[in-house]
Amino acid sequence: MKQILTCLLLAVLCPSAVPAAKDKPGRTNPTKQQALKDINASYAAYSKIALQIWEYAEVGYKETQSSSLLQQTLRQQGFAVQAGVADIPTAFVATYGSGKPVIGILAEFDALPGLSQQAVPEKKPVAGKDAGHGCGHNLFGTASVATGIELKKLMEAGKIKGTIKVYGTPAEEGGSGKVYMVRAGLFEGVDAVVHWHPGSENRAMMNNYLANSSAKFRFHGISSHAAMAPERGRSALDAVEAMNHMVNLMREHVPQETRIHYVITSGGKAPNVVPDYAEVYYYVRHPKKDDVKQIFARVVKAAEGAALGTGTTMDYEIIGGTHDLLLNETLARALQLNLDQVGGVSYSAQETEFGQKIQASLGFAVPPLTAAATVGKFETREGGGSTDVGDVSYVVPTVGLEAATWVPGTPAHSWQAVACDGTEVGTKGMLVAAKIMILTAIDLFTTPDLLRQAKEEFKKDVGTYAYKPLLGDRKPALNYRD
Repeated sequence: MKQILTCLLLAVLCPSAVPAAKDKPGRTNPTKQQALKDINASYAAYSKIALQIWEYAEVGYKETQSSSLLQQTLRQQGFAVQAGVADIPTAFVATYGSGKPVIGILAEFDALPGLSQQAVPEKKPVAGKDAGHGCGHNLFGTASVATGIELKKLMEAGKIKGTIKVYGTPAEEGGSGKVYMVRAGLFEGVDAVVHWHPGSENRAMMNNYLANSSAKFRFHGISSHAAMAPERGRSALDAVEAMNHMVNLMREHVPQETRIHYVITSGGKAPNVVPDYAEVYYYVRHPKKDDVKQIFARVVKAAEGAALGTGTTMDYEIIGGTHDLLLNETLARALQLNLDQVGGVSYSAQETEFGQKIQASLGFAVPPLTAAATVGKFETREGGGSTDVGDVSYVVPTVGLEAATWVPGTPAHSWQAVACDGTEVGTKGMLVAAKIMILTAIDLFTTPDLLRQAKEEFKKDVGTYAYKPLLGDRKPALNYRD
């Protein structure tokens, strides 16, 4: 391992001196040098795409314009695009090249409901719009497409050989889009996958993300006049509240790493009418997929008990389910070498003023703005969220990074993140992410031993486990945002 990492370090190029950048020992790497020169030259074009998707702000499985724009961009660059894969209209796989190795790049592009926001440093929704890119997927998808295109240029020039696959993966935010793509066998034959995520710092992604099961529980009762004949009614809302109470009591009796969240998505229309229909939407998370299954089964029992006790009936629909993220340290350490060389983001005077206002709105202590220019140390962290990248990581060696697309301290799923994602604060971080993915992919195309060791680690970590999606055999929940 040490020998391989040393070789990779000798191959990494510092882009701060484009086009005449050199690695630490002073020997140039022409392939990486050319790639960084090309991505810098194309920055304006990729920024335009990212900001257009930011304007679209389409939620999961509804990303028609966003997906079409990315597909069109790839087709124009000579990729063969297969659209509507895995029974998902907005999912696609774009392929260029032939033979081994086959390197996959993940691209997301869904927005979040309820996060409409202008690209300004004070809370100011866009009139007539509900959704916003509070997790930066407008940047995510664009950087990944840019990575595929820049690698394709290297293939055309004869610098690297193999196959590039760019995966357009919808509905990461609760829709589990990648799970259906894994289930459909779209990652078979892929040697490694590279991805990234917007954030407020620059680091290799070594987070222990949580496995997750989600469902909508629907209760059916009997409506009646709430004052004149309440005894004739059977309240579906009472059933939802009874279920929620039982689940909240259950929190004391589940492993402490468990996370359970819910929202009441339907609770009746008028106070004087006993609701005959109510719905509650649940997430159940835990670091281990097997524990998620057990805890979710107990939540179902609570729903059944609530229905029994209130004289209602209940049915539920599995909406999503994702595995925990299987970390590949071999690939992550190789990525870290590239990240250390590229560095982070420096802000202009205007961006600094914008960032200061964003930080002032947060209401808690934050790192200095200059932290965006630094690179985090290599370390494993506990992660509180979930991602459908987890399912990909159980079928192919996977590596990712976080890049500072938000000013330091900015939380995901906030109006502040939406604002950053619609400015050059976001697109500058996007460029960093694209550079790291390109350089890491070049390593995968040109260093067979790196790929071999990554696969050995992957096989050891997966062991005898045979992948099985947590959401079962249900079809994609294309209307889960309705």
